[in-house]
Order: sequence, then C-alpha cells, then structure tokens
Amino acid sequence: MSAQNKAGLGALLTPEESVLVLIDHQPFQVANLHSHEPTMVINNTVGLAKAAKVFDVPTILTTVLEERGGLLVQGIQDVFPEQKPINRTFINTWQDERVVDAVRATGRKKLIIAGLWTEICVAMPAIQAAGEGFEVVVVTDASGGVSKEAHDMAVRRMIQAGVTPITWMAVLGEWQRDWAREKTVPGAAEIQAQHGGASGVAFAWETQLLATPAGNEKA
Repeated sequence: MSAQNKAGLGALLTPEESVLVLIDHQPFQVANLHSHEPTMVINNTVGLAKAAKVFDVPTILTTVLEERGGLLVQGIQDVFPEQKPINRTFINTWQDERVVDAVRATGRKKLIIAGLWTEICVAMPAIQAAGEGFEVVVVTDASGGVSKEAHDMAVRRMIQAGVTPITWMAVLGEWQRDWAREKTVPGAAEIQAQHGGASGVAFAWETQLLATPAGNEKA
C-alpha cells in the first residue's frame, strides 16, 4: 500500500470495498494463545464476524489441518452456519489458491485479516498480499500470538511491509461511519451490546433509562 493510500478519507474502510478473511481460530491455536486473554480474542472475532454479516462484507473462513487442530470455534462458525471453512495444509493462507481465488472473486482491494497466530498465520498472508497490491488491514485484537512479544513483533514487521493495524470496534465504526445509515444501526448496536464490553453494558443501561417513564426512577 502506498503512503498516499494510508491517509485521507479514502484510507478508511467502507463495507463496499472490504473483504474479510478469518484464519485458524481453532482449539489448537487457542490452547497456546498467550498474548491476549483467549476469551477476549474469541469475543472480538465473533463480534467482527457479526459486523461483517450486518454490513454484507464477504467473509472467507479458513482452518489449517482441522482434522488435528480442531474445527473452527463454534461461535464464529455459527455466524456463517452454511459456510464450510477452507481447510488448508499451507501454513501461509495466501499460498492456498482457493483462498486467493475467493478473495479475488469479490473484486475488493481492502483485505481485512484476523487470525491465530499473529506471528505466523496472520503475518505471512498479510505481508504477501500487501506485496501483491492489496490494501491489507490486520485486526490485532481479533488475533493473537504465543506470547506478547511474538504478537508485537509480528505487528511491527507487518507495519514495515505496509500493513495497517486496527481493532475490531474501529472496523465496526468505519463501516458504519454515519448514524444516518439507518439500515445497519440496529445490527451495529446489537453487536456492541453483545460484544462491546463496558460499552455494551453502558448502552444497555442507556436503553433502560430511556425506557423508564419520567418520575418513575428509583434512587
């Protein structure tokens, strides 16, 4: 990605330009996930997947050796119940032509990636795709590594290769962009309530207060 593509309004994500690839959120990888709290990464990834569905962003699911490493985490699979993940032998997802063909078939150039582990199964395809003309964005809090250092070094390496780091709620915000985009507001609000942590709790509280008739508040 050129420096010009990294700044200005056009650098922000839109649903119409985005394609999402979720890589190897499987039990084997989760078992050695130490850069983040595993439940947080899964929560964030499910939220990201639900956001992609709300905004009609094409989403490609992929696993590696699922017969040994386990099936995709159920919460993610449940968002796309009819989609069978592409099960690879390549460690580098971008070397599997089925994945590359699926991405290219969308005609979209803003490639959003999240996966386990950051230093291997995220960094490899992100760096390669960035070199092939895609504007690659990695969702760092829906990814994770075997240690904090492994994750952090991978993010630094990807930045040097022109990849842009982002967090999952920032993706949601850029896709929504305008609260006048009323079609997606209910879905975005529901995702935030379910997966947005304290923001979701605060939103539920605000909804409760708005639903309370004036004069009926309890101290």
